[in-house]
Amino acid sequence: MQSDSDELERLLERHLGDVQAYVRRNMGADLARKEAAEDLVQSICREALQSRGRFRYEGEAAFRRWLLQIALHKLIDRRRFYASERRADPARAADLPSEWDVQELAKLARSLGSPSGEAMLREDLARLAHALERLSESDRTVIRLIYIDGRTHADAAERMRCTEAQSRGRLFMALARLSTHLRAPKG
Repeated sequence: MQSDSDELERLLERHLGDVQAYVRRNMGADLARKEAAEDLVQSICREALQSRGRFRYEGEAAFRRWLLQIALHKLIDRRRFYASERRADPARAADLPSEWDVQELAKLARSLGSPSGEAMLREDLARLAHALERLSESDRTVIRLIYIDGRTHADAAERMRCTEAQSRGRLFMALARLSTHLRAPKG
């Protein structure tokens, strides 16, 4: 069964460019203001990996249709989510610019941390560390190079002996697998 899983991952890597182009072409300006195309592509890859039990390979064209169908449903779901959010809370309908970025807010939250907040942060970090350990060495390497070491994809590609496009593809797949492990029930 592992070979089926490996084949699905290879197919996803091969068709990653198609998914990225599809999402960018079809997400629309409203959704683009709320979510990054890269995040949507990562989520699509995660869903494809989670659907591996229902996947049956019937050729490249059929695989591409299946993958783009997942992408289409993801775009529809995200549009519905934001539309229902606006209906539920009219104050959220306006895109209010924030003077704070995520890093600043995280720094503030740490400085105001309570004992229970610190415990929750430790639990989250432990879950992340456990999920990272479940990844392959190559997945951990690309995540470390880009997110921990802060390297560019060009530098990471050189270190991993691949092209920059392959480095980006590997990172997308690694993050999709990491997300799958983080969402998996404990056990």
